[in-house]
Amino acid sequence: MTARKFVRKAVKHTALNAFFIVCCFLALLPILYALSVSFDAKGSLLSSSFSFIPEEATLKHYIAVFTEEPVLQWFGNTMLLTAATVVLAMCCAVPAAYVFSRRRFPGRSTVLRSLLLLHSFPSILSMFAIYKLMSTMGMINTHIGLIVIYAGTMGVFAMLNMKGYFDAIPLEIEEAGKIDGCTDFRIVTGIVMPLARPSLIVTMVMIVNFVWNEYIFSINFLTGSDRMTLASGLYSLQATETSGSWPVFAAASLVVSFPVLVIFFLSQKYMVSGLTAGGVKG
Repeated sequence: MTARKFVRKAVKHTALNAFFIVCCFLALLPILYALSVSFDAKGSLLSSSFSFIPEEATLKHYIAVFTEEPVLQWFGNTMLLTAATVVLAMCCAVPAAYVFSRRRFPGRSTVLRSLLLLHSFPSILSMFAIYKLMSTMGMINTHIGLIVIYAGTMGVFAMLNMKGYFDAIPLEIEEAGKIDGCTDFRIVTGIVMPLARPSLIVTMVMIVNFVWNEYIFSINFLTGSDRMTLASGLYSLQATETSGSWPVFAAASLVVSFPVLVIFFLSQKYMVSGLTAGGVKG
């Protein structure tokens, strides 16, 4: 490589990295803004003297989140909904995904196309029908009703997502297991599921992210501060002309986002991993 090509390549990579750094900084601006407001003792949200580094920092807004607002109760409600939704959705989606991936039966393509078509529409379009159905069953203003809605919504997504991963697992691996005398149950639990671990984790993380941030159904199907989720509870903390505090709202928003960030960073390595690569030599 000549010196001119080397310099041109170095300049190109430097410019590309600088561009992505600027994009990341712009994406972080709202978070930095909220972080600054949450620590600002003066609460100068709309003041002309606002700066990202507060002149007088304080933790009173974070203390107020846990002492003056029922955030811990909202956190418990959200954890309950999230855990129940993940378990119910995955228990239904994983077996269905494996069956649709490995078995051929009449109506299979029709069912898959129908599920894909229905899942492509925004869930808010079915809110009135769901509300009427839940009202008839007495599930309005109950966590069980919301769990059913969330599990039904994300169960379809999880099934379609897992099916695509099961399709990528070579059949030769399962055939080798059958030659070794493994039963169908052993093949699924001992061979297929360990290989599908990255997809399982990513799917569960996406379900957690959906339930954690879901707002429309929670604000319409749950009433009362003791039943609110974190998303609907944050809405009640928004400052108005007569009540509320923007610094407290900013602090609560950052606190609520922290668990999801931790889960994402812990599962980040599974986002791009492919454990089936090299499993069977062509």
